[in-house]
Amino acid sequence: NLIIAVIVDVFAESRDKDVFARASELEEEEREQKSVLGKIFKRIDTDGGGTLSYNELLQGASKEAEFLRWLRVMDIDSRDLEQLFAIVDED
Repeated sequence: NLIIAVIVDVFAESRDKDVFARASELEEEEREQKSVLGKIFKRIDTDGGGTLSYNELLQGASKEAEFLRWLRVMDIDSRDLEQLFAIVDED
C-alpha cells in the first residue's frame, strides 16, 4: 500500500507540473495573440485615431489578409462582425 501511495503521489505531482506548464503556455500564447491582433488593429485604423469604426473594421477585413485569416479561424463573417462590433462598441 505504501508503494502504491508513493506512485500515486509521484503521478499527482507530475500532473500538477504539467497543468501548470500548460497554463503558462496558454497565457503566453494569449499574450502573443493579443499583440498580433493589436498590430493588425493599428494597421486598419486608417484615421489613426486609436479606435476603430465599423467601416474601418469592415474595410480591414476585406483588405488585411492577416485579419481575414483571424476572422476565418474564428468563423466570423461580415454579419457576425457587425454584431460583434455592436456588442463591444462603447458609443
